[in-house]
Amino acid sequence: MSQPPDLASETALVLFSGGQDSATCLASALSRFARVETVGFDYGQRHRVELACRDTFRANLAAAFPAWGVRLGPDHLLDARVLKSLGETAMTDDIAIELQGSGLPTTFVPGRNLLFFTLAGALAMRRGASVLVGGMCETDYSGYPDCRAVTLKSQERTLQLGLEAHIEIEAPLMYVDKAGTWALAESLGGAALVDLITEDTHTCYLGDRTHRHPWGYGCAACPACGLRSNGWTGWQAAR
Repeated sequence: MSQPPDLASETALVLFSGGQDSATCLASALSRFARVETVGFDYGQRHRVELACRDTFRANLAAAFPAWGVRLGPDHLLDARVLKSLGETAMTDDIAIELQGSGLPTTFVPGRNLLFFTLAGALAMRRGASVLVGGMCETDYSGYPDCRAVTLKSQERTLQLGLEAHIEIEAPLMYVDKAGTWALAESLGGAALVDLITEDTHTCYLGDRTHRHPWGYGCAACPACGLRSNGWTGWQAAR
């Protein structure tokens, strides 16, 4: 099947958690690359309901956008539970979400994104992918040092050297706030994509899928819900 001439010929591997940001990045990648695969990570997260959302979102996305569906390749789920074994965090254990004495929140999982990109790079090499796409952002984020542009640029160079391969890391949301993320989703797929992200993704740190809000499911109290809710409100006000 011929591809539109404006599509990049590389295969992209999207780090897809099942959350809003990575779902938006997946849609963005499908609009730009001839072939896209996804990878997720089970690291013993409390909100592991996000893993269950991944298949649903992928299936519904492919059905709603057939041109993207034909370019959407396999999904991969990797075991990264070694992160949980290294020590407690609010993302993996039932402890309070708060700032630590170091200034980092208890939701910070040390080494998480570094490990994710290392595993994704190794997988990309085997799958013939040369672009890794992640939803990291330092505009609206929770203070994680491994979400910063300087960290990802360093990680990109490390992968290139360590794998002796041309691997690029893209972070389309790096300088986009949550209101802008909602706006980007609308620009990519209109109301249909916004509806899919609202209904089928999961971002709440506590894994709450029992409370439905205009911006999606969540506890409405954790930092992730706060960012998603505030972004929705800002996006709606700017429309």
